[in-house]
Amino acid sequence: MTDPFYKKDAVYDAFPASSWQRIVFSEFEATLSSSSRPFPCVFGVSGLKTGQLRYAFPDPLTPETLAPILRAYLAQAREFGRMTSLAVFARPGPVQPIEDYRTRFWDLLDGLETIDDTPRPAEVPAALDTDLWEFCFAGEPVFVVCNSPAHVLRQSRRSTSFMVTFQPRWVFEGILDSDDPQMQRALQGVRERLAAFDAIPPAPFLGTYGAPGNREFHQYFIDDTNETPTCPFHALGDRAAPDTRKKGKVA
Repeated sequence: MTDPFYKKDAVYDAFPASSWQRIVFSEFEATLSSSSRPFPCVFGVSGLKTGQLRYAFPDPLTPETLAPILRAYLAQAREFGRMTSLAVFARPGPVQPIEDYRTRFWDLLDGLETIDDTPRPAEVPAALDTDLWEFCFAGEPVFVVCNSPAHVLRQSRRSTSFMVTFQPRWVFEGILDSDDPQMQRALQGVRERLAAFDAIPPAPFLGTYGAPGNREFHQYFIDDTNETPTCPFHALGDRAAPDTRKKGKVA
């Protein structure tokens, strides 16, 4: 059975040069591969260079089209390497206001959790506004990042099309919580690159998973301001009470 996602070389084999898939992927690859303007996330750059990243182009990009792709990826992700992520690209369209992309992103995650029939790990709470909340799918905690064409000042979150990256939580084990001097230097390098890459200072609410007061959802969709995001939905991930969901409301 063919995987519903692609390795880097397979993207070039599967789609012609003029296709939207190749156009958005080529821009992504060029951004992460640039030597003159190094991309901040050295771990993502390493994943690209070593072939550990995977890519998907569901059209349309909806919870229903993405769910089987994400499930298949998470089932195999540990085989791909320590620096793996799944980058998901939507078909490009006219640029929308950044708030429209924010709503689209949270609707996508909310829809995925609604579809998912695997219980989240017991140690990961369903209550979003807590230290240990993380998006979960197929029993795996997953850190999620959204990029959009509407990001201008925060170029590290800009892309040609609406784009969502899924990183299994285990990718960060021994990195963000490491006391190793080499790893600490790498993390400092990420922070320095981020400050040089964006036309706005790094968001002040960037934090470490599980730290007191940290909120993971703050880091999923960061816009072109440094205002702390509000809670996107009252009951994101609360599949036990689907009728209580309040779409588009903030907590």
